[in-house]
Amino acid sequence: MVEKVITLENISLLDFLGSGNENIRQIAAAFPQSKIVSRGNEIRIQGRAPEILRINDVINMLLQHFNRFGHITPDHVKEYISLEGVPFEENQKNDVIVYGNKGLVVKPKSPNQRKLVEACFKNDLVFALGPAGTGKTYIAVALAVRALKNREVKRIIITRPAVEAGENLGFLPGDLQEKLDPYLRPIYDALSDMVPSEKLKFYQETRVIEIAPLAYMRGRTLHDAFVLLDEAQNTTSEQIKMFLTRMGPNSKVIITGDQSQVDLPKRQKSGLSESLKVLKDVKGIGVVNLSGKDVIRHKLVKSIIEAYEKSEAEKKQERDEYIRRKGKDEGAA
Repeated sequence: MVEKVITLENISLLDFLGSGNENIRQIAAAFPQSKIVSRGNEIRIQGRAPEILRINDVINMLLQHFNRFGHITPDHVKEYISLEGVPFEENQKNDVIVYGNKGLVVKPKSPNQRKLVEACFKNDLVFALGPAGTGKTYIAVALAVRALKNREVKRIIITRPAVEAGENLGFLPGDLQEKLDPYLRPIYDALSDMVPSEKLKFYQETRVIEIAPLAYMRGRTLHDAFVLLDEAQNTTSEQIKMFLTRMGPNSKVIITGDQSQVDLPKRQKSGLSESLKVLKDVKGIGVVNLSGKDVIRHKLVKSIIEAYEKSEAEKKQERDEYIRRKGKDEGAA
């Protein structure tokens, strides 16, 4: 038997080890021939030398991941266990989507974000679905910038429906573009991370990068372009059908949406939900579902999303129970 001790320094033990040492227990379960014990800031490993080396590789990859991204989840642990034996840098270098400004490296930070990247490489049309904070729009913008830099497309077109989220566009100052700019701010922010300011300004002036409301897409054929439709849950059935039929030769399209945050008027059906049902059997279309596990904002955002999801599930259960009882009563009458 061989023993190795790994000392964790300058690191949040709770964030790295997980609640109740869940992350370490997951590693221990993957290597049952060895004994892994976490006490204080030390991880003590006992077992045969070859397996200890493998466990050491996994923990080192997790440490480097934590130092880069600031958090570790059980999904990350599972992912790195499956990759053990592959040097961290070799594993990570092919994940880079694009190199941004000031040394920024944009890459997927969760398994589902990686699935989104892979789905985009394999399909010309991809639906990226999930709550706020899962990085779906940011990753989509990064993929678009990558395609432009690699000359895979000649332009980027980013659009979203001009739907008010409890506010009234008409009362905002300025022309239509100025009214819409605040709604498009997340897209501008993402682009600003990845494209130098002067080049971004030039691209917009020459329409190499175009950011516009969805209504401006009508009647156009979008060819040689990477097209992103953001906030698609706020499209009507007619709008999303119009958008989908704009695809031209050598086009790549990503549609992002959060089906839990529809801002359409009541009784107005979301075009995104309908399109997913209509297109479910069409080949060549990728669908990636992101969840609260992929949230990369403040840790409270994940808790907020989970609380709302629980509330929605309870409301649905109450509605289903009410309908069941009502049907039973009517049958008895």
